[in-house]
Amino acid sequence: MIEKAINVNDIAPIAPRRSEWRRFRRVFLSRKLVMIGMVILLVLVFIAIFAPLLAPFPPNTPVLEDALQNPNSAHWLGTDALGRDLLSRIMWGARTSLGIGLIVVALASCIGVILGLLAGYYGGWINAVIMRIIDALMSFPMIILALVIAALLGNGIKNVVIALSIAMMPSYARVMCAQVLSIKENDYITASRSLGASNPRIMFSHILHNCLPPLIVMITMMLGSVILAEAGLSYLGIGISPPTPSWGSMINDGQQYLLDIPIISFAPGVALMFTIFAFNMIGDGLRDALDPSLRGTL
Repeated sequence: MIEKAINVNDIAPIAPRRSEWRRFRRVFLSRKLVMIGMVILLVLVFIAIFAPLLAPFPPNTPVLEDALQNPNSAHWLGTDALGRDLLSRIMWGARTSLGIGLIVVALASCIGVILGLLAGYYGGWINAVIMRIIDALMSFPMIILALVIAALLGNGIKNVVIALSIAMMPSYARVMCAQVLSIKENDYITASRSLGASNPRIMFSHILHNCLPPLIVMITMMLGSVILAEAGLSYLGIGISPPTPSWGSMINDGQQYLLDIPIISFAPGVALMFTIFAFNMIGDGLRDALDPSLRGTL
């Protein structure tokens, strides 16, 4: 029996494995709404950084003779009851909202991730104590908990950051604990432990690394929630202290003029809406790109 020689040219080439980065770019950049959200977010970040240069007027200087003006050539969005330029205050409000959002999410995620990591990895009484505290905090809706804490602490940026960080932290701890309970049972964790890896090394080098995709998505989505919560607190008068520009307090200031000059409340409301829309779309795109099992359509 004569065997036929195999021609190397007849063998179909093996398709190269698509890198994770290329797959991420393909999925993330293929969504038009995600790209719209990215553009909106980049514009907001640019405005927040360069607000001192872009704002046509000082945001906190009252000019009573210019009070309650409709949009015109000098004041593109009009003025409020104290004659302050609305466009300038919205630009500075973007700096306030994005800054508070980033600080709150950074604090809440760091504390929540560490607590969830400890509770999920060690289990036992450590898990019981941490999770019961988290359950007690999560028994209140996030905005209600932030409202109570802010009311107790008083107005001011520092107190708002503390209140929102405490209110947001339980969500990160709960998600992190669930991820750790699943990941720590994998074979590579057992192999690392058998090779003598210490508990801190296993937690931060192996477990935390594999928990990053859902955490990144959660952080992005939570940024919009934090900005909305800060605006809600400021709207109720227990958030950012005047005259610091805040979109929530600006909406509150203009509600008594809704019938005559609705743009006083409408303009900061639109800015807030687009900001939350941008973070939600980017978070949804990151979810699809980082976790194909959760991929949805929009």
